Amino acid sequence: MTLDDLLRRAAGLARPGRRAVLGITGSPGAGKTTLAERLVAELNGEGPPWVAHVPMDGFHLADAELDRLGRRDRKGAPDTFDPAGYAALLRRLREESGDIVYAPGFERTLEQPLAGVIPVPPTARLIVTEGNYLLLGTGAWARVRAELDEVWFCAPDERDRVGRLVARHEEFGKPHDAAVAWALGTDQRNADLVAATRALADLVVPGTALPAPAGPVR
Repeated sequence: MTLDDLLRRAAGLARPGRRAVLGITGSPGAGKTTLAERLVAELNGEGPPWVAHVPMDGFHLADAELDRLGRRDRKGAPDTFDPAGYAALLRRLREESGDIVYAPGFERTLEQPLAGVIPVPPTARLIVTEGNYLLLGTGAWARVRAELDEVWFCAPDERDRVGRLVARHEEFGKPHDAAVAWALGTDQRNADLVAATRALADLVVPGTALPAPAGPVR
């Protein structure tokens, strides 16, 4: 399996008269965002954009709400997102064709979601979305899978995944010891939960097929 194989498969999901939505999942630090961004860039090329990237991370609950719920210390766990809102956006993206749809994003420096920062143009025929819990079958997360044509699972070498995850935490402000503690604590609990969904994926993408990141893997 190569990146070219993935590009051909992603492009083949688009059909005349309807949008397709490709989901990319995997544990924290697996390279989901890197793969999604590469697919979108390569498929769009120099022409009019027909592929759009809409990450799941825009549906993080804000810190103020996490504080109210007492979940701030578990930020990134399934119950610190708005899965029903995410599923509703995916459905709208599948159905909408005449207007720009604005999706939320996530600012890593602030560690906060930002509303309406990702414009999805009417020309988009393929939506690439990525996040940890696309295959989770509990609660409102179960609605997400129904809106996805395919889900790919990123499966890099585990040592590489953890090392790059620590580097990402350091890049965005955590001291080394705190970055390691978070990666091996909160992140690892989430990673174990995500890993249990691997068998549900339509395609498992090995580390050898994942594009090298320009910076820390996301």
